[in-house]
Amino acid sequence: MKRILSLMLVLMLVFGALSFTGCSSTTEEPAKTEEPAKTEEPAEEPAKDQEVVIYQNKVEIHEQLTEFAAKYTEETGVKVTVKTSGGDSPYAENLKAEFQSDRQPDIFVIEGMGGYNTWKSKLAPFEGQEWMGLTDLAFNVEGNTFGFPVAVEAWGMAYNADMLEKAGVDPASLTSQEAYKAAFEKIDSMKEELGIDSVVAMAAGPDMRWVTGLHNFNGYLSAGLPYGDTTVLDKLNNGEADVDRLTEYADWVELLFNYADKAVLLTGNYDSQVGQFGVQKAAFVHQGNWIDPWLMSNGVDFNMGFAPHASVYGEHNAIFIGAPSYYVLNNESENKDAVNDFLNFMATNELGHNYMVNEAKMVPAFKNVTLMPDAPLSSNVAEWLKVDNGAYTWLQNDMPDGFGMGTIAPLYEAFAKGDIDKAEFINQLQKKIEEIE
Repeated sequence: MKRILSLMLVLMLVFGALSFTGCSSTTEEPAKTEEPAKTEEPAEEPAKDQEVVIYQNKVEIHEQLTEFAAKYTEETGVKVTVKTSGGDSPYAENLKAEFQSDRQPDIFVIEGMGGYNTWKSKLAPFEGQEWMGLTDLAFNVEGNTFGFPVAVEAWGMAYNADMLEKAGVDPASLTSQEAYKAAFEKIDSMKEELGIDSVVAMAAGPDMRWVTGLHNFNGYLSAGLPYGDTTVLDKLNNGEADVDRLTEYADWVELLFNYADKAVLLTGNYDSQVGQFGVQKAAFVHQGNWIDPWLMSNGVDFNMGFAPHASVYGEHNAIFIGAPSYYVLNNESENKDAVNDFLNFMATNELGHNYMVNEAKMVPAFKNVTLMPDAPLSSNVAEWLKVDNGAYTWLQNDMPDGFGMGTIAPLYEAFAKGDIDKAEFINQLQKKIEEIE
């Protein structure tokens, strides 16, 4: 109980004062800076020691982070290069390739214990940094701080508020599977009147396995449970499946699939899924507040918000909220001091605050940030933080590395295609869990 109260207090302070598993291929863009002036003095040539390379997984913020890096270079003279891989381009595989080459980054991203267990031999702990005293959401293991929280993020069933009002559906009523079934049936019967192709923008194909095997499956792990409750996760990590809960969860997956556009469901990528919602061809989208930059850059301006995922039976009045990813320090980096300076600057300087809130449209995890996010879904997250017990835990990143996207995500695709039925979907999920050692 203390944990959730502490977390909620921190997050409400962020908003009151005022956030795992993108959409394009790997990109690399160095921060814009002039080469340091040549000099006869060897001491005046610190180029190698004064460069930071970041390898990160959010294509949505690549441009914004690169621009911030350029501003940092202007302020400090330290060159920063941003490399990005995510969404349709597999971050984990590409990061491993970076480490197998001579291109090792100084900073990279992990997502929870799964990422930590994979990369712990490459991680150096942060010690005595100013930013560490400004957040309660750092990634800690056994008393050591290994991760700088990139943002606070949240997801639920994002809805078009104007469309739901036209359909006569109150989003506040969407608290159970029964309520969603009734609402989906009603909206589906009004598709022509509403001008939509499907009720839900949902994707389950190879490009979107992070939506199914991570985010959607997190409903099995934590929906309906008190914040911080890891009972179901602990069983999974010990190779034990809750078959009754899996059965309830499969009903939710089936409901979403039944009311999705089949083309988007089976072959859609990030752009097509979010785009279907953005052009108002679907009333709901299975995504989180990280889609705000896409929505805003594409001129989407209708009213929207989050309703809970009814992932299992019962009533739900919470969405999934947490710090899903962390910047970590490569223990082989020759630029550790420069890394620490850069991260401290991001957390403490007004330019860093402006980047996080106004440019990247993120919700910062730092209590000293006084800017208020104006992005539509991030603003709605602020409202959810005011709800008593309005958060479910992010646990999908604490499963064994690769289990979500590599092991179980293909089962969703097979279920969506009709290659397996719901009973076999449940059976296969159970089997995969029980194979965990």
